[in-house]
Amino acid sequence: MNDRLPPLTALRAFEAAARHMSFAKAAAELNVTPAALSYQIKALEADLGIPVFRRLNRAVELTEAGRMLAPGTADAFATLSAAWRNTKRLNDSGVLTVTAGPAFTSKWLAPRLYKFAQAHPEIELRFNASLRVADFDRDEVDVAIRFGIDVDPNVFAEPLNQEWATPMMTPELARTIKTPADLAEVTLIHDDSIAFLKMNWDWPSWCRAEGVDIDTEHGLRFSQADHALDAAISGAGVVLGRITLATRALESGRLVAPFDLGLIADGQFRFVCPKGQEDRPHISAFRAWIMEEVAAVQAFEKGRRMVHCATLGK
Repeated sequence: MNDRLPPLTALRAFEAAARHMSFAKAAAELNVTPAALSYQIKALEADLGIPVFRRLNRAVELTEAGRMLAPGTADAFATLSAAWRNTKRLNDSGVLTVTAGPAFTSKWLAPRLYKFAQAHPEIELRFNASLRVADFDRDEVDVAIRFGIDVDPNVFAEPLNQEWATPMMTPELARTIKTPADLAEVTLIHDDSIAFLKMNWDWPSWCRAEGVDIDTEHGLRFSQADHALDAAISGAGVVLGRITLATRALESGRLVAPFDLGLIADGQFRFVCPKGQEDRPHISAFRAWIMEEVAAVQAFEKGRRMVHCATLGK
């Protein structure tokens, strides 16, 4: 058996025709005449020794051979296109595409981006706010900021900072809350955005660590961390605020954190990029900037008692 592949142009013609199920539409996409496309497919069939299309009066349909060949050619051209785009990006150090979750983007990145833009006017930043697992080839992104417990060994991943949470509220509300037990008298705001990670990192866990027995089932529940923070900033109640996302609100005084107990998470925010890409100039510049910025979060740890959530039972 001769395993030599047919010409790439013939495979490309077949892939387009199989996707559109139309020679005319495939020819228009490839900017060739229908006759030229038909010639390429006939050449492929001659190479293969069996037909891949059944020609009908006003349509075409795949034969058994065509149905077997179509998925592989579609995947191959998708992979080739992604490889070509990613290789071209190696020569484009003027654009940096970053993906981060909506909460991290709105509460952490967006308020600070002017600093990076001022320091690096030669780099054009583009953002994709998303929580799905980053696929650098598919999504055409250079850097991902992701929160999680496990680390993919196939990528470069660097922790940004230790993530911890503590009750946060407006200064006005804080004047009525003198002790942790007083939390029983206010609305608790629940951030359910990371509940899927199954960590002991929630209101019941913080209360156990603090040694207070209050009903933590009541209150407002949000599926997005930034929405939970916004509710607390509006005065709707007290949120178990995540330090990375709440830093700006604490710095500005819109929120205060009056209790000294901080509950450390199992997971962390991480700077993630393809292995070997971390030292490319525009990625390295963004990495250095973000590491410098997150260092400011450490100031809020001073004078606090820290308890790791992994040490708490249910």
